[in-house]
Amino acid sequence: MSDLIVVSFDTEATAFEMRAELVKLQKEYLLEMEDVVVVTRALDDKVQLHQSANLTALGAASGGFWGLLIGMIFFNPLIGVALGAGAGALSASMTDVGINDDFMRELGQRLKPGTAAVFVLARKFNTPKVVERLGEFRAKGHILQTSLSHDDEATLRAALEAKAT
Repeated sequence: MSDLIVVSFDTEATAFEMRAELVKLQKEYLLEMEDVVVVTRALDDKVQLHQSANLTALGAASGGFWGLLIGMIFFNPLIGVALGAGAGALSASMTDVGINDDFMRELGQRLKPGTAAVFVLARKFNTPKVVERLGEFRAKGHILQTSLSHDDEATLRAALEAKAT
């Protein structure tokens, strides 16, 4: 079962730094994420989702490959690439993997203009080691929502919301 963690920050830069740190933790096998997204709310109140993977581009590349392959069979690889890339991009743009985009936009509307939040969908993580590594974000974040156990949430809240000593 996956856990959702949403942490808000006063600056967009801090949110992007946290996402980068979470990716490092995943590479070190301390955390296994299904999705991680930075949601920003601009000063003009526009909410923007910064996905970690561009599914449309991945779909276009995959569709282009398969279109080329099929096009070669029918002796017209250029048309195959164009049709495959278009179909792949279209299907990928309609796919929502991980955290629901509408949910993130809705929660993003509650952010103050000029701030950001990190949405993490984690399958598993080593709570003590992850919390220790997130020490540089001490007193910078605010937990908006989690599906963690009460103990894990309290540990994470203490690490991110407590004043630096």
